[in-house]
Amino acid sequence: MGLLQEESGNTSSGEANGNETNVQSNHCGSKLSTKTLAPVNKIAMNVPCPLFSTLRFVLVDASHPGNIGMTARAMKTMGFSRLILVNPRQAGISSSPVAMTLASNATDVLKNAETVDSVDTALSGCQFVGALTSRFREFSPPVLTAREFAVRVASFPARHAALVFGGEKYGLPNEIVEKCHALISIPANPDYPSLNLAQAVQIMAYECRIAIPAHFLPPQNRESVGFTDSPATVEQINGMIRHMEEALTSLRFLDSSNPKKLMPRLRRLFARSQLEVDEVNILRGIAKQILHKTAE
Repeated sequence: MGLLQEESGNTSSGEANGNETNVQSNHCGSKLSTKTLAPVNKIAMNVPCPLFSTLRFVLVDASHPGNIGMTARAMKTMGFSRLILVNPRQAGISSSPVAMTLASNATDVLKNAETVDSVDTALSGCQFVGALTSRFREFSPPVLTAREFAVRVASFPARHAALVFGGEKYGLPNEIVEKCHALISIPANPDYPSLNLAQAVQIMAYECRIAIPAHFLPPQNRESVGFTDSPATVEQINGMIRHMEEALTSLRFLDSSNPKKLMPRLRRLFARSQLEVDEVNILRGIAKQILHKTAE
């Protein structure tokens, strides 16, 4: 990104640990009970997933307005909207021209962003909080991968959850990490594990989105895929292969007295191709023309 070479220093690789039913709310002070939370399969179908509006993306001590703008864009592309800024280094950072420009069409996320003066305020009422960091701490909370965190929050989307990201230069201090239920790491190059702030947000937003059950998500626009036909049946494919075998024999490409493994290899090729009806018809048309020409 040229302009934005400051890095979050927030993410890296790590191992998974932790038990869902034993998570303690060391911010709110009360023990969570899964019995009081509605799991995904208990929530009505065709209702927007509450996780999109409840999951908080908390940026602590962010200093570059461009990173704020790109964070908003990363969140909105995955359907999330709640952005909280804790003690940003610049006043009005979320409304700066640079932030607005790099947010592109996600300026609504910036306009609705909350600015608070403490992490405690940002996490008020949260029931599960993950801290993004590339540095493991001696007394850190359980370590989860990005995907493991996403699966947990998507399993109980009505839970108030948050992701906490540190500033571009120094990441998160120990006192903030200790307030979280999990330390989240993103597998990366061990020689250079530091991700830009907005990149880390994009990865976490993506992981949380794909962890949400499909019935909560709007259908994807597949028009760009192009025309697709019905898959060919076993009978149609077998008929085409017999037709091709006859054509190849007429060309003397296939020796019927010593066929070796040509036809089994062609069968495997066609099996990998997942042929459609029109494709089978094209191949049969080719075989028909071969037989017609060789009969002349």
